[in-house]
Amino acid sequence: MLSDQKVTLEALKSHLWKAADILRGSLDASEYREPVMTILFLKRLNDRFEENVDHLISEGKSEKEANQDFRHDFFVPKDARWEKLSAVRSKVGERIDEVCRTIEKANPKLEGVLTNTKYSDPRKYPDDNLANLISHFNSPRLRNSDLEKEDIFGDAYEYLLEQFADATKKKGGEFFTPREVVKLLVNLIKPKEGMRICDPTCGSGGMLIVSRRYVEKHKGNPRDLVLDGQESNYGNLAMCKMNMVLHGITDFNVEFGDTLSNPKLVDGGKLKKYDRVIANFPFSMDWDNKGAEKDPYNRFRFGIPPAKDKADFAFIQHMLAQLNEKGQAAIICSQGVLFRGGVEAKIREGMISEDAIEGIIALPEKLFFGTGIPGCVLILNRNKPAPRKSKIIFIYGAKDYHEGKNRNTLRDSDIEKVVNAFSGFSDIDRYCHVADYEELKENEFNLNVSRYVDISEPEEEIDIQGTIDELKKIGKEREEIEAKVMQDLRELQFKV
Repeated sequence: MLSDQKVTLEALKSHLWKAADILRGSLDASEYREPVMTILFLKRLNDRFEENVDHLISEGKSEKEANQDFRHDFFVPKDARWEKLSAVRSKVGERIDEVCRTIEKANPKLEGVLTNTKYSDPRKYPDDNLANLISHFNSPRLRNSDLEKEDIFGDAYEYLLEQFADATKKKGGEFFTPREVVKLLVNLIKPKEGMRICDPTCGSGGMLIVSRRYVEKHKGNPRDLVLDGQESNYGNLAMCKMNMVLHGITDFNVEFGDTLSNPKLVDGGKLKKYDRVIANFPFSMDWDNKGAEKDPYNRFRFGIPPAKDKADFAFIQHMLAQLNEKGQAAIICSQGVLFRGGVEAKIREGMISEDAIEGIIALPEKLFFGTGIPGCVLILNRNKPAPRKSKIIFIYGAKDYHEGKNRNTLRDSDIEKVVNAFSGFSDIDRYCHVADYEELKENEFNLNVSRYVDISEPEEEIDIQGTIDELKKIGKEREEIEAKVMQDLRELQFKV
């Protein structure tokens, strides 16, 4: 990429993935992900800072004034700037650690983003590898003015996250939800400006980012949103914050901690309430359910799920408790939550009786990183429109996808089909069905989609008259052939 050319998305994606090549081989994907993303983040912060300094000077500020920290979303102190870092040749890891600490100290919003990994161990991060990585990012310059479009940097970072998710398989599913699946969820619940949006298991932050983009795309003010998240893995928390910043989002709140045992999105001893909750929690994980009966937030009032492999309804009830009186949630779940018995069956019955469930969508298999099992989307709603009261729509979206070698994907047409069906909220033969409370009760509150939507292959219709006519035609042709054969045999005998 030449310095006088605008950086395109494809060129940037290629450049970022080549950075991973520098460390690939000496580290596995889960380990080389962090230095690549950290160095990339440092370079981007530096170049945006310098770009803003130049802009302030062009507006008449002195160089001293332009370098004051309060004039920048993220301030880069002089000792932490790229020109200093790129000149280091020895103890490179130690210098990276120093730069990370300096930047975090100057920007409390970035606490834990850069210092969650230590690069000073030369056995794990040799100087030559780190120096080569830094050298790789010396060019191109990553100011907004250098990019073909300002938003391509966030798209390129998403690409990098997806590549790392694919390379790390099961671990990838812990921090990255495929973007087309996120798009489906966001299009189902349609966030609007002025709303409070939360992802209590936010991973790398894609749900919040795509929600913000949706508002912007639909002519809403993306700055008039509350974006809150919580994440229990510190490395994923750092990725989330990086992802938000690299998408140009500076007004967000992402907390560290276990959502079930230590919810951090609270105010005055009560859970904060949201207009939209959107999440992909870890499927069927263990959880510590001791003390859940005395939960101070009264989250598990429909029942306490078992501790072993059954945290699903703990997450679901937590998210329901986060909704305000008009709130709606879209949650990716394993399909086991739809039909498992015991306490989970009682929880389903309680939620249905309270009319909290609006829709269930069966998804195709092999959509997610690290697991081939088919998931589903559970839509909750505290404020159902009158025609939807005491009803749930079941949508069978499992057959509509693009088949991939390692992972299947949803096409735009597949997403649109699901969203249109949910918006229409009426029966479509062999695709979706609206069930009322009595039908749900008859099915003992089992919510397996195949109980409500006929997913069997339709029998091919037989044209009886056409078949008879075809048989007559074949019979006539047979008679003609037999007559011809007999004629040929008679002629042959005559000649002999």
